Amino acid sequence: MTESLILIVEDDQTLREVLQYNLDKEGYHVITASDGAEGLEVARSRKPQLVILDLMLPVMNGLEVCRIIHSEMQLPIIILTAKAEEVDRVVGLELGADDYLTKPFSMRELLARIKAVLRRTGQEKRPGGSVEEANIKYLEAGNLKVDLAKHKVYKGGKLIDLNPKEFELLAMLISNKGQVISREQILRKIWGYEYFGNARTVDVHIRWLRQKLEDDSDHPRYLLTVRGYGYRMDA
Repeated sequence: MTESLILIVEDDQTLREVLQYNLDKEGYHVITASDGAEGLEVARSRKPQLVILDLMLPVMNGLEVCRIIHSEMQLPIIILTAKAEEVDRVVGLELGADDYLTKPFSMRELLARIKAVLRRTGQEKRPGGSVEEANIKYLEAGNLKVDLAKHKVYKGGKLIDLNPKEFELLAMLISNKGQVISREQILRKIWGYEYFGNARTVDVHIRWLRQKLEDDSDHPRYLLTVRGYGYRMDA
């Protein structure tokens, strides 16, 4: 039985109870909150291993809760949202969420996402097998340098601020310079779950990386798109 503590922040009582029941059955320790302010208070006091966070919350909206939890505690977050617009998912990811699900969703898929996030964040974050086995401490491409031990990225000697997903994605691409990597491979490696049709998640993170690393994000030098398939790091 897992010792992972999961916080559910959801104002819909029926859904909250269904989630708690199913996670209890899976062996997780579950605590709940019914509004954003309460959820933030519980997160601060209990420090759960994972937060399942609805966006449409009373008192304090989910995006603000996500921003504060990420900036203060760096806790893994899975966002639940009834909104279909891409902007809501993108903003949630940008504020620090690790994953998202759009309502309605299957419990099986949610459980898969939970296991993936817990598995990924419960281990030391390294880009991948071949690099780790070779005991490589730095990766380079052009004027980009990745310090694997310290999780820092430099462009021309200047430190670039990347979030954890951006760092893992960049490290994966640089460690496979010149090779085309599919969106599905990236999802499995970086997000830790089988492909559920969320290739857009990869595209969003690639766009953010380009904005931070490329001189001209509209005409990238390093992070190249292979149309209809995935991405390649130009050596």
